[in-house]
Amino acid sequence: MKRVYNFSAGPSVLPESVLKEAQKEMLCYQDSGMSVMEMSHRSEAYGKIIQEAEQLLRELMNIPSNYKVLFLQGGASSQFAMVPLNLFRKNKKADYVNTGVWSKKAIKEAKRYGNIRIVASSEEEGFNHIPELDSTKFDPDADYFYIVSNNTIYGTRYTDLPDTGEVPLVADMSSNILSEVCDVSKFGIIFAGAQKNMGPAGLTVVIIREDLIGHAMDITPTMFNYKTHADANSMFNTPPTYSIYIAKLVFSWLKEQGGILAMEKRNKEKAKILYDYLDQSTLFKGTAAKKDRSLMNIPFVLPTEELNKAFIQEAIQQGFVNLKGHRSVGGMRASIYNAMPTEGVIKLVTFMKEFEEKHAK
Repeated sequence: MKRVYNFSAGPSVLPESVLKEAQKEMLCYQDSGMSVMEMSHRSEAYGKIIQEAEQLLRELMNIPSNYKVLFLQGGASSQFAMVPLNLFRKNKKADYVNTGVWSKKAIKEAKRYGNIRIVASSEEEGFNHIPELDSTKFDPDADYFYIVSNNTIYGTRYTDLPDTGEVPLVADMSSNILSEVCDVSKFGIIFAGAQKNMGPAGLTVVIIREDLIGHAMDITPTMFNYKTHADANSMFNTPPTYSIYIAKLVFSWLKEQGGILAMEKRNKEKAKILYDYLDQSTLFKGTAAKKDRSLMNIPFVLPTEELNKAFIQEAIQQGFVNLKGHRSVGGMRASIYNAMPTEGVIKLVTFMKEFEEKHAK
């Protein structure tokens, strides 16, 4: 069966070579006599897998030695509670920037544990941009400052990070981690669900500065305490073993591609191909503000809902799948994560041009 071009926002496309490697090792991993899915997480063989996964990620992102890398479960959504439960150590106050559905969910959850202040929001404009931030309005007594670095649904991203001074910056990087160079030292916590750029669903990666560990609120459940997992090297309970194994293969693939700098260059080239077409098209229109456009998620619309539906259906027939936009934006969305080849974007644009020629009046 021929593989399609999968533009899903997540779970998303994986590198074909990674899938083939996993296929080759499905029944028997190296000389273990069993699949990774059957393997004890306490075994020597699996210990090497998770250690290599961490080491590769540290190398790729140049993670400083005073940061812990945690392989957790519960999705990025669990972090909406884990962050305040662990970081509300002084004033139980935090600043949040509201840039979409996921920041709204995080804000709602964090309000259960402390005082949350929204320092800026783009909600009134439909979250089509990143709001301007005035650092003089940031609370220096806040326990942390929270952003979503890339907004999957609305196709926006931070091109400049807020200067939060001594206040730890926390970033949900679920949809753009590993897509462009990132200075980890500027953050207190980075977290990301794996299912967009790292591997299959089931794994959440947390990169946390060590001084932020060990101060959880008394009400924090054991499994929601970062110290629990840091002390146990992500082995307090059975981790998502197979998802971590696939992530390790993805990290190896990224290293073979030349690392994050090379991937950033490729991602900018891919995004430019699609954005350049959208900017000159008389039928298709991008929905995100140009200054804040995402490299990973590109939403666009046609003039009518009938045309949107027709485009999505014809796209499926041509082998371009999961292009339907989120219900809050409508239209279409092309998620072009690291594993989406440039060829896939070029072919999508070719199809869009043909659709425009057929339907333009």
